[in-house]
Amino acid sequence: MQLYDKKRVEEDVASYALQPGFLRTLPARKPRAGAARMKKARAVKTAAVDFTTLTDADVMLLAGAGDDAAYSYLVQKFHRPISGFLYRMVHNQAVAEELAQEVFLRVYRSRESYAAEAKFTTWLYRIATNLAVNHARDTKAERTAPSLNLDERNEETGTTPDLADKTMTVEQRIVREERLASIRQHVMDLPERQRMAVLMHKYQEMDYREIAEVLKLTESATKSLLFRAYETLREKLEKYL
Repeated sequence: MQLYDKKRVEEDVASYALQPGFLRTLPARKPRAGAARMKKARAVKTAAVDFTTLTDADVMLLAGAGDDAAYSYLVQKFHRPISGFLYRMVHNQAVAEELAQEVFLRVYRSRESYAAEAKFTTWLYRIATNLAVNHARDTKAERTAPSLNLDERNEETGTTPDLADKTMTVEQRIVREERLASIRQHVMDLPERQRMAVLMHKYQEMDYREIAEVLKLTESATKSLLFRAYETLREKLEKYL
């Protein structure tokens, strides 16, 4: 393209040339922490997503990117186990449900700042544990001796974790019920951290590492905590073993 009708360039017109590939050699701007995963979440969000094929952390990142269906999926997936965990902590179904709602409210409020630094379930149970501990401390003066049936019928699902064997005799059922009641009581009599660790380990089937992250302990400290708890239970329940 000519700049002037004559076959030359005016003297007061400046020009310069770029070395081929120069722009490609410029340093790329360093992405902020978690930006790559968030970018991935936004990209996935543009299409219909089968959340079961993703990790819980990636589903949470989708929720943080504005996908309400992703958040609903997490609530549906974890509502029952979280409610069950809280029920065993606070001894009251209605209170457990209220705390579970608070857990997922906090999850929703934190969706945009969630950075997937820990496993999603670890983060989730840490929220639930903190709420349960705070509730226990706030209501300590109001509570009488704890009485908790870990195996009673769940009003929401209509199921019972440990159904009695219909083939058992009356005597066998009495012994079984006495044993379960004794186990429940002794679990609830454990020191607070031991009780939480046993509930997560036995009833939520969480491993040492996950429990350690929830309780903010080392893995070896968590193993020692559970060892002491189970030793105490063995001593208290020796006649049933």
